[in-house]
Amino acid sequence: MVVGDSSTGEMDKIDGPYYFFKLIQRMRQLLPPWMPAVGLEGGRINIVPVDFVVDALDHISHKADITKRCFHLVDPVGYRVGDVLDIFSRAAHAPKMNLFVNAALLGFIPKSVKKGLMAVAPVRRIRNAVLADLGLPEDMLTFVNYPTRFDCRDTLAALKGSGVACPNLKDYAWRIWDYWERHLDPDLHIDRSLRGTVAGKVVLVTGGSSGIGLAAAHKFAEAGAITLICGRDQAKLDEACKEAKDKGYEFIAYAADIADMTDCDRFTQLLVDNHGGVDFLINNAGRSIRRAIEASYDRFHDFERTMQLNYFGCLRVTMGLLPGMAEKRKGHVVNISSIGVLTNAPRFSAYVASKAALDAWTRCASSEFADRGITFTTINMPLVRTPMIAPTNIYNNVPTLAPEEAADMVAQACIFKPVRIATRLGITGQLMHALLPRVAQIAMNTSFRMFPDSSAAKGDKSGKPSLSPEAIAMQQMMRGIHF
Repeated sequence: MVVGDSSTGEMDKIDGPYYFFKLIQRMRQLLPPWMPAVGLEGGRINIVPVDFVVDALDHISHKADITKRCFHLVDPVGYRVGDVLDIFSRAAHAPKMNLFVNAALLGFIPKSVKKGLMAVAPVRRIRNAVLADLGLPEDMLTFVNYPTRFDCRDTLAALKGSGVACPNLKDYAWRIWDYWERHLDPDLHIDRSLRGTVAGKVVLVTGGSSGIGLAAAHKFAEAGAITLICGRDQAKLDEACKEAKDKGYEFIAYAADIADMTDCDRFTQLLVDNHGGVDFLINNAGRSIRRAIEASYDRFHDFERTMQLNYFGCLRVTMGLLPGMAEKRKGHVVNISSIGVLTNAPRFSAYVASKAALDAWTRCASSEFADRGITFTTINMPLVRTPMIAPTNIYNNVPTLAPEEAADMVAQACIFKPVRIATRLGITGQLMHALLPRVAQIAMNTSFRMFPDSSAAKGDKSGKPSLSPEAIAMQQMMRGIHF
């Protein structure tokens, strides 16, 4: 397998080990570089840089007595497939492979069983989807256990004293990777901008008159989308539209109460009549309540109101617009969830439960519509400085995301359409609850006792929170976590 120039990395095609570069890139995006990874040992493959091939051909072809002789231009050292992937992972600053599993161990599975598994529709679809997503051709898998070794003794003898030698892959792998990522990465030739994704498309942002929704709406409108916003407060909607007009674009505003099922039906029908439905739906409208369960015994309406908007309202809007998406066989739904769903944040039982319900429904819906061109993204949003958290005074000095940062996450959800967007802190919390549930409970209970109820939750509008040094330190470390 011939790769790029060992001194510049330059190459004009993608094949061989280049096919695995996208996998390595994904690992780097998902995992920190210090995290150990498991790789396949595999067979030995031959990788040589193009400059060595050219120099060797030039030298050997001018020698006498080479007729009817075979010269293998291979790396005399050679590496196994797993070693090659590890070398390029190091070059890409991706997680290093500390443990290798011999792929030959899978050889005990009879070929008839393998063929039978590949004939099963779900298995075949998953395999094809993974290979397509990573840009791996199907026959590439046959090279994992490549069985052939080439005798290069004649080549070494012919090149002796010429100064032509195959460089070690470890010495130039970083140049190969750098050139690929700068010039050959297929994603470079795809318009991954927000404008390329939403320009001319109809985008609906619920709760678009303030906070995350307003910041996201500005991004969509700037990118050329037909931007629809809705909210309950007509004055705030008018103010948002004026702000957009001052910036050189416009919003189309609709007054709608998402918590009212009848109004939801009216609103979605209006969107179908006026715009033919939507291409992107951003379910951002929501309500949050920070109150301990012990303080909620006589406030069951808190749970009802939160569920009414965060779950039933979002669901009603989504299901009102899904038929149009299904008919067009395209559409994307972004649900603004919470990091609290991953960390099971105390004092947010009403809020977290409503968002968890929406998350569960979304997982079911995404499976049902996977073959209909409709995709879903759940954003487990960390704490954002919006009017929704204003009643909680202890958040005044807590490090939070700005609405514009949250809007960037919404934009990424529309561009790349991942199943989920979450911070590493949120994922860590989810792993803790899955692997060490008792430890996670103790940690969350400690934070629960460390932070007081808000003045609003206690019914005291004049009180000022007092935090211990430990609580302040935890706030700084756990940026974006709900306390």
